[in-house]
Amino acid sequence: MKTPVIVAALLFMASTAKAQQDFGLPELHQIKTATLGPCYSCRSEADFQKGYEETALFVSGYSKLRNSPDLLFNGFPGGDDYFQASTAGDDMALVADLGDIALEDVTAQLAFNTRNIFAFKRFSRFTRVASINEGHTYAVLLNKSEIRGLLIFRVDSYVHNQKVSLRYAVKEYQILSVRAQSPGFDWEKKNQ
Repeated sequence: MKTPVIVAALLFMASTAKAQQDFGLPELHQIKTATLGPCYSCRSEADFQKGYEETALFVSGYSKLRNSPDLLFNGFPGGDDYFQASTAGDDMALVADLGDIALEDVTAQLAFNTRNIFAFKRFSRFTRVASINEGHTYAVLLNKSEIRGLLIFRVDSYVHNQKVSLRYAVKEYQILSVRAQSPGFDWEKKNQ
């Protein structure tokens, strides 16, 4: 009687492992490192034609395949640099600067309120872009047509317009199948 249950469990685990392998899904709660640079809009026209190259972080094989970065190091030559989570189309990803909090201490719950105190000023402020601050930890809400997730990262070092070194951990990552969508999305269209 136990044999069919064990076989079913093993088949389920094998199919889950296969799905992670096919999509290159990230392992959750594991700290990894990345160095991004130079800033995306600071590159030459020739480099710009090569795509994102090392300016973007792709946490899954699926986001890399779609050419849809999960985080972009962007800015202006000689101007301000910033992190951008929303990069194209109907992508509505947002980023929040959580301040100087250890990456190891940030849970999914604390990403939305680092002190876990119900006070409006304590809730994280998610925006389309965030300025880069060395020693700060950030949270990214991934909200794309086929991807939903939560990414936490900390800036370990930063050289203006040139590079940013960070450590990151993925707290949640899902590849979705959109069953239906209202037609006509437009960033600029007003309401009637």
